Amino acid sequence: METTSMKKYTAEALGTAVLTLFGCGSAAATGGIDGVLGILGIAFAFGLSIVAMAYAIGNISGCHINPAVSLGLFLDKRLSGKDLIGYWVAQFIGGIIGAALLLAVISMSNADVLATGLGTNGYGEASYVGLNAGGAVIVEIILTFVFVLTILAVTSDNTSAPFAGIVIGLTLAFVHILGIVLTGTSVNPARSFGPALMMATQGETLALVQVWVFILAPLVGAAAAAGLFAWFKPKKA
Repeated sequence: METTSMKKYTAEALGTAVLTLFGCGSAAATGGIDGVLGILGIAFAFGLSIVAMAYAIGNISGCHINPAVSLGLFLDKRLSGKDLIGYWVAQFIGGIIGAALLLAVISMSNADVLATGLGTNGYGEASYVGLNAGGAVIVEIILTFVFVLTILAVTSDNTSAPFAGIVIGLTLAFVHILGIVLTGTSVNPARSFGPALMMATQGETLALVQVWVFILAPLVGAAAAAGLFAWFKPKKA
């Protein structure tokens, strides 16, 4: 593998690990929705993770740190098929590493790991409001659609590029404000898979059983966003 590709994939793994550790950790370590940070605090923890990583690794990999974002950019012809696969592998590895670090830290505290949930997503009994599976699919498609459409738009214009990290981070916080009480807000398959896998290692498999929603729905939402964005773009003469 060429050095440039390795740097990009490493950056994606690092960024996804940071997003998972700090975003999911903000929920798991502070008592979740009813805890110290609450919905807004958790939402901004995810958003600020994006802002930090955008300026740390954006010039290396573009700071996708989300398989749905990579799919959107691939469909918009800004990412090769080879890099799409490489980014996906790196992002899932990063999500697992971030979740494993979170599990390790919480395990060294007085907190009950299972009670924290490690920031997993869920529906039915795992949803704060009892949203069913169909509702979770719809919610995640909509939230990811808005998130990825914003990314495609703000990164398509060089004049807005310097501020893209801030806009994207605020948009991620924005979609979390609605989504947290419904599904915990995924919009990111890698961020969902890592914590679900770590919970399964502790004997709690519900999140892993349900994680298909949080892998499939964000990808569908991203594809829909790419399709609409392509239609919005003016046709070349």
